[in-house]
Amino acid sequence: MFIFGLAVVFKLFSIQFLQGEKYKAMASERVVKNVVIPANRGNVYSVHGNLLATSVPKYDIRIDAFAPSTKNFEKYLIPLCDSLAKFKNGSSSYYQKELRKARANKNRYYLLARNIGYSQYIRFRNFPLLELGAYKGGLIVEQTTKREHPMGGIAQRSIGYERIDEKGNVTRAGIDGAFGIKYLRGTDGQRKKQLIGKGQWKPLSDANEIEPKDGYDVYTTIDVNIQDIAHHALLEQLEKYKADHGCVVVMETKTGEIRAISNLGRNSDGYYYERLNYAVGESHESGSTFKLMALTAGLEDKVIDTTDIVDTENGVVKFYGKSVRDSHHGGYGKITLAKAFEVSSNTGIVKAIDKAYGKNPSKFIDRLYDFNLHKDLGLPIIGEPKPIIPDPRIKNGRWSGIALQWMAYGYGVSFTPLQTLTFYNAIANDGQMVRPRFLKEVKEFDAVIEPFEKEVIDERICSKETVVKVKQLLKNVVEQKFGTGHRLYSENFSMAGKTGTCQKDYSNKEKLNYISSFAGYFPAENPKYSCIVVIHEPDKSVGYYGADVSGPVFKKIAQKIFTDTPIVDEVESLEVKQASVQKEFEGFYKAAQTYKTIMPNVVGLPAMDALALLENMQVKIKVKLEGNGVVKKQSIEQNIKLQNNQVIVLTAS
Repeated sequence: MFIFGLAVVFKLFSIQFLQGEKYKAMASERVVKNVVIPANRGNVYSVHGNLLATSVPKYDIRIDAFAPSTKNFEKYLIPLCDSLAKFKNGSSSYYQKELRKARANKNRYYLLARNIGYSQYIRFRNFPLLELGAYKGGLIVEQTTKREHPMGGIAQRSIGYERIDEKGNVTRAGIDGAFGIKYLRGTDGQRKKQLIGKGQWKPLSDANEIEPKDGYDVYTTIDVNIQDIAHHALLEQLEKYKADHGCVVVMETKTGEIRAISNLGRNSDGYYYERLNYAVGESHESGSTFKLMALTAGLEDKVIDTTDIVDTENGVVKFYGKSVRDSHHGGYGKITLAKAFEVSSNTGIVKAIDKAYGKNPSKFIDRLYDFNLHKDLGLPIIGEPKPIIPDPRIKNGRWSGIALQWMAYGYGVSFTPLQTLTFYNAIANDGQMVRPRFLKEVKEFDAVIEPFEKEVIDERICSKETVVKVKQLLKNVVEQKFGTGHRLYSENFSMAGKTGTCQKDYSNKEKLNYISSFAGYFPAENPKYSCIVVIHEPDKSVGYYGADVSGPVFKKIAQKIFTDTPIVDEVESLEVKQASVQKEFEGFYKAAQTYKTIMPNVVGLPAMDALALLENMQVKIKVKLEGNGVVKKQSIEQNIKLQNNQVIVLTAS
């Protein structure tokens, strides 16, 4: 027994002193752990400061039922339970029973409320007992954040989000996802939590706690008013034509700032929502909107001119057994190349490009490269694909004997709506190509951390002469009666642009569908905004031409922007003084300074000036005006001293 006792003592000594630190560390790992405190994510704002995305704090309120002293627990239990009953519409006696039970069981993590808002959290902090704080009152607060979009479904995909699933996979969409790591996310904090049994962990406050640093706020280029206009104009047209999906982008011409971007797709129930960012991430064949690029290339290379005559024949031209057809049955006969563009004649454009580049198609491709059409835009938003342009020098299976001719009217090439808009915007901007931009600046409270300036991709993609010619063509598409976009014409404001109707899934006639588009800018003379509308798979029984489906969306956006924010020209001659007016004012001023109690001569003065002069004299008189215009007669002659309450009659005509 003595030896056994010595063995026990030795073992205790060994555990306590020789291996003590080891077992303390093991125990600490099991009952105490470091927990990350997430930083509040920065807000996303519109260009004018409207809130687009924000992290809303949510709170779980718990109580350490064993922490308060017996005196405080008994003193505040009933008032606390009364407050809880009022907050939850429950019974005070029920909460008294539950809290006494929690104290008896030494429950140090009893849940009082879950996922409540900030105002409710403040209300809880003022409840009896809880107002004493963590140590005396047992209050435990755990905060989480939830990302919310105050504008609801409008531009939700473009504003974006950052989500992490249970496996740690991260999905980053839109502006929020693109700029989350660098600006919005912030720096997480750290605190310790103690295991108190049954898998529950209680926060511990100590000197090693690290406070989180909130993320910066991001100010986008989005204009809420224009965004709202674009969203509802697109939605209305998608519903009317029962289309599968569509997108709209509105860009400020000079700066490249995106003022609105809307992407709507239809779900299985027929409702439209922000499904994917089609404007940035969906590349497709352009159709007739590419004719602008084709003609600009030919004009810049001086191998074609808008006055050239092309024979559209009977509206059908064949290359290697494949037909190019005009939408107008029978064709247009012999017309100028300008008119071929304005009526969107496929045969006319294709014949002109084939004649100019048929023997040297690489020259055409090189000119498209000079326009930067083969490059992506380098957007921070994830998902932008590279443009597709067939090249005879690249062996990738895209080039064929009819590739050049099919490219001329928008087949075989592929661009996203935003890539197409960037080229149209360059034409509107007199040849200067600017990069589309989503951010205005990054702020911490009111301090600007990083401003974002205009980015120029190419100072001049083509000559001024070429720009002038193609701008006139785009204007004629809308203004000329034969133009494909003439139904969009308005006498109140000017627009310029190009319609596009492209077949989709044309290799299978049973799946054949259409992509309807319209790209352009407004006002036509001094462009303020450029805009593109693309609608996929409209119901063919309702309509599918770009002028019918996408054009009205463009017009409605332009019209409402123009109405809400009209373009105003400053009149520089406002300070010019008219001699007669100046002389008249000087006479009035002199009379007002001279005559205080004596009747002045007001004949020849405007009636309103005469009234003002007489009513501001130092004598209380009554003036009666007969007629309007200039004073012709006064009842009291000049230089007569006036009396109080005297009546003066002025006759004007």
